[in-house]
Amino acid sequence: MLPPPNPAISHRCAWCNADPLYQAYHDYEWGKPVFDDQHLFAMLCLEGIQAGLSWLTVLKKRADFYAAFDGFDPINIALYDESKLHELLQNPRLIRNRRKLSAIINNARAYLRVSERQPFGEYLWAMSPNGLAYAPQVNHFASQADVPTRSPHAEAMAAQLKQDGFAFVGATICYALMEAVGMVDNHTLDCDLGHARIQPISI
Repeated sequence: MLPPPNPAISHRCAWCNADPLYQAYHDYEWGKPVFDDQHLFAMLCLEGIQAGLSWLTVLKKRADFYAAFDGFDPINIALYDESKLHELLQNPRLIRNRRKLSAIINNARAYLRVSERQPFGEYLWAMSPNGLAYAPQVNHFASQADVPTRSPHAEAMAAQLKQDGFAFVGATICYALMEAVGMVDNHTLDCDLGHARIQPISI
């Protein structure tokens, strides 16, 4: 559960509307580097669920997805069978898209294959703009209109993920993942958090 939005932040990135949950996510999570393997797996899956939807729709159901998918434990999810998928598709708290829910099961199995050769976090971060320096690429876009929805690194990540058997991992999804888990810092300069990078303020 996220705390209330940070009252010290008065200007936010334009994608963040007036919804308090969205604002809190922006203030405390979005763009903060994530290194935990299982958390990264969960975010990859949730970004796939978002395809064609708003992130706020997914965010409102995030806790329900965690509950339904065993906390996004890939070891457990990889064992799901058709009857478990049917059960998930009957859950009114989820986004009940068969292809997207099947992709989570598929991705858990792909995660385990990748993890046999290297930690999942290392695998993903190696494909980020700054690689295994484990540091965000800090951009300085003036406003949301200047922010791209994909990049060469995201395209390369999508291609590698697909090659390794992952599903719902297009370049746009991969770029959104990079933004969400802090591989790319795209807080715009008209956002207090973006402006603070070039002119420190109290946040």
